[in-house]
Amino acid sequence: MPGQIHINERVRQNAENLASALEDHMHTVFAPDARKELRLFSAGEAAELLGISASFLRKLHFDGKIADVHMTPGGRRHYSASDLLEIRQTLEASAKTKGAYLKGRREGDSVQVLSFLNFKGGSGKTTSSIHNAQRLALKGYRVLCVDIDPQASLTTLFGYRPEYDFLQSGTIYDAIRYEDPVPLASVIQKTFFTGIDLAPGGLMLQEFEHETPQALMANIQPPFFQRMAACLAEVEDQYDVIIFDCPPQLGYLTMSALCASTGVLITIVPNMLDVASMSQFLQMSADLLDVVSDAGAKMEFDFLRFLINRYEPNDGPQQQVVAFLRQLFGEEVMVAPVLKTTAISDAGLTHQTLYEVDRSQFNRNTYDRAVDSLNSVNDEIESLIQKAWGR
Repeated sequence: MPGQIHINERVRQNAENLASALEDHMHTVFAPDARKELRLFSAGEAAELLGISASFLRKLHFDGKIADVHMTPGGRRHYSASDLLEIRQTLEASAKTKGAYLKGRREGDSVQVLSFLNFKGGSGKTTSSIHNAQRLALKGYRVLCVDIDPQASLTTLFGYRPEYDFLQSGTIYDAIRYEDPVPLASVIQKTFFTGIDLAPGGLMLQEFEHETPQALMANIQPPFFQRMAACLAEVEDQYDVIIFDCPPQLGYLTMSALCASTGVLITIVPNMLDVASMSQFLQMSADLLDVVSDAGAKMEFDFLRFLINRYEPNDGPQQQVVAFLRQLFGEEVMVAPVLKTTAISDAGLTHQTLYEVDRSQFNRNTYDRAVDSLNSVNDEIESLIQKAWGR
């Protein structure tokens, strides 16, 4: 009929137009090579991250115990993430208590593997996982981010373009696939963020969901629920914390991540529709995990927590939902919520996190409130990690 649209052609045209526009946007936002650079941190931020006072930091410079850093014409010091790591190592070398400044793994500690998940999109999984990774890295932990979402939002936030950089190969899929898997080390990328490496995600990960039923029928070993853990075992000695950003569905990828995890963080937006959705998610999870547990999967976690996301303290119904969750799950609901704030979404417009953007670009009260919220959440997660190590 005249005027009819061929949906395949229209979708393809839309995809090509969008890809082209995104390419232009990336070149506008970042340098010509479309790779990100991390900003410098003020002396106040540096002192907070190092866990010392600003006056003690100044004294370290005055006494010549740490190297000079970038200084503005007005005499203000600014620190790169690598500067912070060097200072941390210097302080640790002379610390009376081992681990005072480098709080990562010690001999006998197992790597901490965290999964951020929920099968409802928009619950803040990617935002939570990347801010947690960055906060831990800035505090001296060695972090590996593993993006197992075919949409690859986490990979994009690290300045990569999955649809170009990893279209055919180079994602975590290459290391967990059933036919000719490659060593995980060969797909891990160094990122612009000191202390964080990335195992990228991309559309190819969807193949794992399609191939697993056939692999189960053919009894290909190791089975899907052991493949991720086997991969991580190859590199785990290089990291303190490994963080999974899971897809918004309860498929084989999510279950393989769960079977490799030591801690689980379920993100939840406090409204009744999301809570009802989570109820279904938890029931399905339990049933499916029963099956893989019976098949021999490891099912021991150091902790499971519900992370309240996009919380508005002045919203009465939200307060009621949070109270309901706390009454139901007790200490499994994290004390600190992530506040709903324009600062996080505004930073996202330029593919940045709140730890990457400069405070001067925002309303200062809005920025400080948002950063305090994220710091409280991520420091609570850090304390759970430390507790799992027996500290």
